[in-house]
Amino acid sequence: MPRQFDDVMLGSIELFCVSAERESFKAAAATMGLTPAAVSRSIARLEARLGVRLFVRSTRQIRLTDSGRAYFERCRQALDELRDAERELSGQQDLPSGTVRISMATPFAHARVLPLVPAFQARYPQIRIEAHLSNRNIDFVAEGYDLAIRCRTPPDSGLIARTLEDAELVVVATPAYLAHAGTPDTPDDLATHDCIQFILPSSGQRIPWMFRDGPREVDLLTDGKVHCTDDPLGGVTLVRHDGGLLQTYRFLVDDDVRRGQLREVLQRYRGRSRPFSLLYPMSRHMPLRVRVLVDFLIEQLRPAGGGM
Repeated sequence: MPRQFDDVMLGSIELFCVSAERESFKAAAATMGLTPAAVSRSIARLEARLGVRLFVRSTRQIRLTDSGRAYFERCRQALDELRDAERELSGQQDLPSGTVRISMATPFAHARVLPLVPAFQARYPQIRIEAHLSNRNIDFVAEGYDLAIRCRTPPDSGLIARTLEDAELVVVATPAYLAHAGTPDTPDDLATHDCIQFILPSSGQRIPWMFRDGPREVDLLTDGKVHCTDDPLGGVTLVRHDGGLLQTYRFLVDDDVRRGQLREVLQRYRGRSRPFSLLYPMSRHMPLRVRVLVDFLIEQLRPAGGGM
């Protein structure tokens, strides 16, 4: 079979990937022990071979074009597979390294995942974590992410979803708010209260509040004077400052309830929850650095006996 990739071309592909990860020819040059001019020439040769522009260049930064982003994703995957193959043959599988890009829903990131990152880095010091905190659905290929954690799994059959936690929902308010507005006895009483709203970024719709009335599950649209979007933690800040009633995850407000700064209401109607899942593409080769993070998060977060 004729040779299609010589050493120079393979080196150019590696420099391209490092430049894309660092978003800078200068930073890539420092990483690879070259001059910025040498990196720039190497990328230019690669662009000439492909017949497309991989980067948009300015005096201060570079960014991938759409074609560059797609090419980067495929090249990074190929290089990862080569590195993993070398580690398997050389017995270095216990030394994963590289960068893992993970997009996380903000409540779960702050309360559950970010506190675990130092312990993960102590176990795997050669792995870098790029954490993106957002509640919107991401495109794994176009945006170059390895993993995502979401409350609602996108309707995409190409994704594997592994539940990390089935997060219980509670309704809370400050003692001051309840002294002023009264304490609701049933979900129907919420019609006379300020209920802090979270608007789903994907649909622009309010999230129904969820209750269990005996064997019956109840989804109820509430209303209030303040609506939050994008970041559910905005509602937590509001409820802590007498902003009204809020339905949120117990793990976000448990400490406030224990200290008496917030009070749980409608306890007879609790029992509903939402699952947070770890997502990754079904068909993609999983590099070792990604696999160890997946295993670590499942080990630390999923209850004993939890299913897939």
